[in-house]
Amino acid sequence: MLKNKTAVVTGGTRGIGFAIVKTYLDNGANVVVAGSRQETVDKALARLAEYGGRVMGICPDLCDPEAVGAAFASVKEKFGSLDILVNNAGVSSRTSLYDYTVDEFSKIMDLNVTAVFVCAQAAARIMKEQGGGVILNTSSMVSRYGQPAGCGYPTSKFAVNGLTTSLARELAKDQIRVNAVAPGVTATDMVAALPKEMVDRISAGIPLGRVGQPEDVANAFLYLASDQASYVTGAVINVDGAAMT
Repeated sequence: MLKNKTAVVTGGTRGIGFAIVKTYLDNGANVVVAGSRQETVDKALARLAEYGGRVMGICPDLCDPEAVGAAFASVKEKFGSLDILVNNAGVSSRTSLYDYTVDEFSKIMDLNVTAVFVCAQAAARIMKEQGGGVILNTSSMVSRYGQPAGCGYPTSKFAVNGLTTSLARELAKDQIRVNAVAPGVTATDMVAALPKEMVDRISAGIPLGRVGQPEDVANAFLYLASDQASYVTGAVINVDGAAMT
């Protein structure tokens, strides 16, 4: 579905991001794994050794326009294009409002919103020159329903939804589609570390009766990146089993 396409996936070293990387590679794309540290990028690349030269790693400061611009230019130089950007890097928090600091709130907004803006801008400049592309953002079910504590995270994801729909309208004239995926509870490392009884309790509140798998979310990103979604832009697609918090 993505043959001869080149994708950059931020936060691609583990969890949902790594599942997106593998799904894209399995569907013929060249994939660039963007991580926060060279060490984590190298570990991810070691797990992807079977894909050979179709995968590379980068670790720019995602809030630094110059660093991101240079990294994305290196991607185009290596593979000849940058067709798909997945803004998946993010950080969460469960801190009570009464204990929340401005510094903690700012760190969440920086990575979850500012970095999405910076990366989208850098990618869009390249995509416009080459005649189009796809930008995909990771939102969350809590962008719609909120959560009992840690208000910075749902606030940031609500902002991602707004950025997604706004950029979809602005960039449509340049044949750049912009969409988002809003995962629900997903079996990442954090969920895997929970006691079984807690996972069972969470699952019982999800109409489909189970937590999502990273591959469930990755498949939504695959569809939106592919030509099958050529007329889809400005959408925020829930992948949450109809769960509500």
